[in-house]
Amino acid sequence: MRNVLRRKYPFEYEVTAEQIEKGTNWLTLRLKNISNVTLRGLDIQLHSLDTFYLTVYGTGFYRMHLESGKEEKDLVFQVNVLGSADVYVTIRVRKEGGDYFSWESGRTHIYLDEEKAELERLAVLSHPYTTIGETLSAEATVKGLRNGVGLKVEFWVETPSGKFEEQAKIDIKELSAGEEARYTAEFTPNETGDYTVYAYLFDGSKRIGFKTDFVYAQKE
Repeated sequence: MRNVLRRKYPFEYEVTAEQIEKGTNWLTLRLKNISNVTLRGLDIQLHSLDTFYLTVYGTGFYRMHLESGKEEKDLVFQVNVLGSADVYVTIRVRKEGGDYFSWESGRTHIYLDEEKAELERLAVLSHPYTTIGETLSAEATVKGLRNGVGLKVEFWVETPSGKFEEQAKIDIKELSAGEEARYTAEFTPNETGDYTVYAYLFDGSKRIGFKTDFVYAQKE
C-alpha cells in the first residue's frame, strides 16, 4: 500500500505500509521539513480514529530537530489491526528561536487486505440547511476491492433529541473488483437542530466501513 505524498506546512508527509493483515503490522510515517527554518523538539504521535479496529502501540517519537528543506525521517509505528480504519498524525514542535505550536495531518485510510469493499463516501443530498418536514435522501457509495457477496449497507440517523433511528438496510447481492455502486435512504426531519447521518458497510456481521454526514433542520 502506498498513499499520495501530501503537504501541510511545514511538513511533507505520507503514511504507508507494505501489507496490512489482521494482527500486528507496521506503519511508516515519512516526514520532511519543507519550511525554511530548523524545527526542534518534535513530539510525534500517530492516532487511530477507530480504536476498535486499529490500535497504535507505544508512546510515539521524540526528535531533537528536523533541519530545513532537506532532512527527511522515516518513523515506524507498531499497530494492531482487526479492520480498515483512518489514522492521522499530530506533532508538537517549535521553530528555531520560537514558540511551540501544534500540527495535525489529514486522515489516511488503512485498508485491511482481505476486505471485499470500501465505503467511499456518504452525502446528504441537500444544502447544509433544510426545512422541517422536507424529505431528504442520503447516498452512500461503495467500491468493490475484490469480487464478493454478502455485503450490506445500513443507514441510521441521530436526531437533535438524541434518538438513534434506523432508516434502511440494503443487501448488496454482488460487487466486482473496481465496481462502484450507490445506495440511498430517505428520512424526514421533524425537529429543529442538527442531524447526524450514519452509513455502515457490513460483510456478514462484521463492520468494514463507516461514514457520517450532517444536516441542520429549521422551520420555514
